[in-house]
Amino acid sequence: MSVKPHEIVERALELSRADGCVVIANETSTAHLRWAGNALTTNGVTRGRTLTVVATVDGAEGTASGVVSRSAVTAGELEPLVRAAEAAARDAGPAEDAQPLVGPGAAAPASPGFTDSPAETSSEVFAAFAPALGEAFARARAGGRELYGFANHEVVSSYLGTSSGLRLRHDQPSGTLELNAKSPDMTRSAWAGRATRDFADVDPAAIDAELARRLRWAERKVDLPAGRYETLLPPTAVADLLIYQFWSSAARDAAEGRTVFSKPGGGTRVGDTLSDLPLTLRSDPREPGLEAAPFVIAHSSGDDASVFDNGLPLPATEWIRDGVLEHLITTRHTAELTGLPLAPGIDNLILDGGGTRSLEEMVASTERGLLLTCLWYIREVDPATLLLTGLTRDGVYLVEGGEVVGEVNNFRFNESPVSLLSRATEAGRTEPTLPREWGDYFTRAAMPALRIPDFNMSSVSKGV
Repeated sequence: MSVKPHEIVERALELSRADGCVVIANETSTAHLRWAGNALTTNGVTRGRTLTVVATVDGAEGTASGVVSRSAVTAGELEPLVRAAEAAARDAGPAEDAQPLVGPGAAAPASPGFTDSPAETSSEVFAAFAPALGEAFARARAGGRELYGFANHEVVSSYLGTSSGLRLRHDQPSGTLELNAKSPDMTRSAWAGRATRDFADVDPAAIDAELARRLRWAERKVDLPAGRYETLLPPTAVADLLIYQFWSSAARDAAEGRTVFSKPGGGTRVGDTLSDLPLTLRSDPREPGLEAAPFVIAHSSGDDASVFDNGLPLPATEWIRDGVLEHLITTRHTAELTGLPLAPGIDNLILDGGGTRSLEEMVASTERGLLLTCLWYIREVDPATLLLTGLTRDGVYLVEGGEVVGEVNNFRFNESPVSLLSRATEAGRTEPTLPREWGDYFTRAAMPALRIPDFNMSSVSKGV
């Protein structure tokens, strides 16, 4: 990888014989730690490169596009990759989402450091975290519990160049920690996760103390049947549900009557009230601690993204404001189709509900209900209502008189996040969180806990 990313972008653009060309070079640097039974098991550092070439060809019937992505591309492999993209464009029919490539006047501001080397991570990112984790292992061992999990830190430097003159760059750090505590007989398990940019804000001692408390709660077992229960959804569970809702909010799908955001009789539900609580669901690439790419980086086209939009600036967007649906995801093409404002997707998600209480304070005001740890294996049942099913995992706790009194069995749930927003009676304090189910794909989220008076636990699950 002696050739710098900006050089390979420039060379690909020089090689292009297409009418238009977009080149995206992603340089990825990763460091990780893994542990089991209170001891480190593996650690390592990796590097990788992915190159995407989008060729556009103007024909009598319209503009066609061809997209080819490959990993570990060397200088000698570059011309075949460019030719493959051009051949794909010539073989394709006119692209439905065809638009003029974004020019410098309409693009995000030029990025500093486009010709600089990519950002890198290393094992040094764990310099303070690893010793603190070792101390947590010692405390866990003394307390009769075993810690399992992993820490991963990744930096992706994205270089975007186009034949229309764009030269943009974004460096994206992403860190995740997942920590499981188990009793020695493996009958009790608790989980906690954190998202971070640099591990400087991750405290293994505090997380271990949280897990130890949950294992103590699980010493008493209570069997409950399926049914509807007042339920406190922690921020991680709220994130998993609302990320799926966000992924399901393409304007075109809604306008064509295929989603929960379709209006009966035609059109979309933009302008409808989705919640009586003052909930605001928003994305902002400049949100402190959750910073994301401030311009479109699209490796493929679909109803929620377009390769022709590469380089468009991404302003802060409110998807729901004070309970009212304000925006659905649009490209330039689907904005024209639907008549809705341009609103490309953004790689973070924040829910604000005006609440100030912590999850612990919400537990203290609960007469009887369930406290979840997290959700997993979430799958869609019905797109028309966005009905999802999934399982609880690593601890469902019974709350009585404002206190956790024991652990109950796991459940399968059937719920729609849109319906949950309409039925929520309280939102707690918004805080950064790691989604358990979608943490491999979406890590930049901040959510409150939500109180749902009648969460549908549709059946009992035997899983842990």
